[in-house]
Amino acid sequence: MSKRCYYETLGVQRASSIEDIKFAYRKLAKELHPDRNPGDKTCEHKFKEINEAYDVLKDQDKRAAYDRFGHAAFENGHAGGRHAAGFDFAASFTDVFDDLFGEFMGGRGRGRRSNRGADLRYDLQISLEEAASGRVTKIHVPSAVACETCGGTGAEPGTKREACPSCSGHGKVRATQGFFTIERTCPKCHGHGTFVRDPCKQCQGQGHVQKERTLEVEIPAGVEEGTRIRLSGEGHAGVNGGPPGDLYTFLSVAPHPIFQRDGHDLYCRVPISFATAALGGTLEVPVLSGEAAKITIPEGTQTGHQFKLRSRGMPVLRRRGVAGDLYVEVRVETPVKLSKKQKEMLKAFAEEAQGSQPECDSFFAKMKDMLGGKPN
Repeated sequence: MSKRCYYETLGVQRASSIEDIKFAYRKLAKELHPDRNPGDKTCEHKFKEINEAYDVLKDQDKRAAYDRFGHAAFENGHAGGRHAAGFDFAASFTDVFDDLFGEFMGGRGRGRRSNRGADLRYDLQISLEEAASGRVTKIHVPSAVACETCGGTGAEPGTKREACPSCSGHGKVRATQGFFTIERTCPKCHGHGTFVRDPCKQCQGQGHVQKERTLEVEIPAGVEEGTRIRLSGEGHAGVNGGPPGDLYTFLSVAPHPIFQRDGHDLYCRVPISFATAALGGTLEVPVLSGEAAKITIPEGTQTGHQFKLRSRGMPVLRRRGVAGDLYVEVRVETPVKLSKKQKEMLKAFAEEAQGSQPECDSFFAKMKDMLGGKPN
């Protein structure tokens, strides 16, 4: 049976560019791959055909020979090619493996692999006052740092890392089983592509050592619960000279004994005496900055009434001079442990309090109407 035209097999024109040929091959390879079509002999045969066609058309010299002589160019030793019946599918698939899957494996090329160090997390609790004012604080972080003796290579000074003989520096080894090619991490170099023949005595060939470092973290004014501050390059050291990771400081704000926060605003509850609520007066209330502010309590102030102190709340992050408000809610405290004289005075007041308690009067009037005017 005569062979199909390689261009027809890949579904491209003779004038197609190598990019068009590669695109067509990738699309067909994904559709016909045996892993996606287990047990389908037709797909298996077509998969072999497209790999044979791509092996020829991707090579400039082979393609030129094929365009001139057709399939005969690779028969009887012509063009230095393989006999059609002896086509080495496994070798061809190995050759195009990087083209097909390289971009899905992070685009990593061959040779020595340098890996970025791991990121670190540090949890830091601050007070509400510190969140409002901002501060620079020092933290102590244990982490892996590059070994100063070997400069992070892991090799004894005067020596260097060598290309791994098992994978020839690729970091991966391939095994062929039938027409399948399996790629796995090199067991000798663990994917680095290099190995150390004479390990550094200081770090035992690791390239890094454990060390506690003291770092400064700048906390800006106005930070909130869960704010993340990134310190670039302060994480674990990289491998094979790779860049270090980053350090992320996560902030938590400790509960405050007086204030509660809601966004940029602050809230607090202040108790006032029965007399102050009834007669009015002046009251000093705390402010987060450590000062005291005065508010005027009008006569007849009720529990739950809020007083607003503008711009005395939390500063707005990265907006200098802008802050939220402070809301002061008063709670009228009922006196306890009254003396005999105080009780007599309150009884006298209650007897003459008709009309001075409008909320009570209104409520009991509605209650009376609801009960049909029946007496209690």
